[in-house]
Amino acid sequence: MTIHQGDIYGFIGKNGAGKTTLIRMVTGLAAPSDGSIQLFGSGSLLEGRRRIGTVIEAPAFYPGMTARENIIAFSRLQGLRDFSHVEELLELVGLDHTGKKKCRNFSLGMKQRLAIAIALIGDPKLLILDEPTNGLDPEGMKEVRDLILKLNQERGITVLVSSHILGELSKFATRYGIIHHGKLIEEFTEEDLWRRCARDGRQEIDLEDYFLSKIGGKQAC
Repeated sequence: MTIHQGDIYGFIGKNGAGKTTLIRMVTGLAAPSDGSIQLFGSGSLLEGRRRIGTVIEAPAFYPGMTARENIIAFSRLQGLRDFSHVEELLELVGLDHTGKKKCRNFSLGMKQRLAIAIALIGDPKLLILDEPTNGLDPEGMKEVRDLILKLNQERGITVLVSSHILGELSKFATRYGIIHHGKLIEEFTEEDLWRRCARDGRQEIDLEDYFLSKIGGKQAC
């Protein structure tokens, strides 16, 4: 699995395919039984993991605190004593208006954006998001999608996004990897996808049929 600098890498697979397990190995939360991992071109994983921000599964924060208090608390856990970045992060994820509202009263989309803000503490170069739009309504999905694009295009952050929602990933991913039963089936770019489908002369593409064709024998496009 190869992620290039500047990618928005869409990591696709059904539930149970191994997406979260791989993310846990990359971030040091699980030990691989075989193989090797390189981060930023180096096998020094401890150093590389300092440059990663991660949201795995459910967003984690203190529900009795405000968004601002949460970012300060997690900054302290990382050893930071200068909190000048807090307001910038709140504005970046669209939570600068929440004031004294406790996080337990946030919508799911707001909670997800707060989790991303916490993951951005320390200015990571790689952001890993495990199914960040899972359970969100269409508006929440758009907010998270727009935030990912903004982080990638304006801040140059490389993003790995896992999901089983193929149509949603197709709206912003620049490269794809398909995982099935713990094995990476194929990697390709956004351009590769449209080029292959264009050969059939069709203007509309069922992305789900395309990806299922890679793992189940359906005709692509």
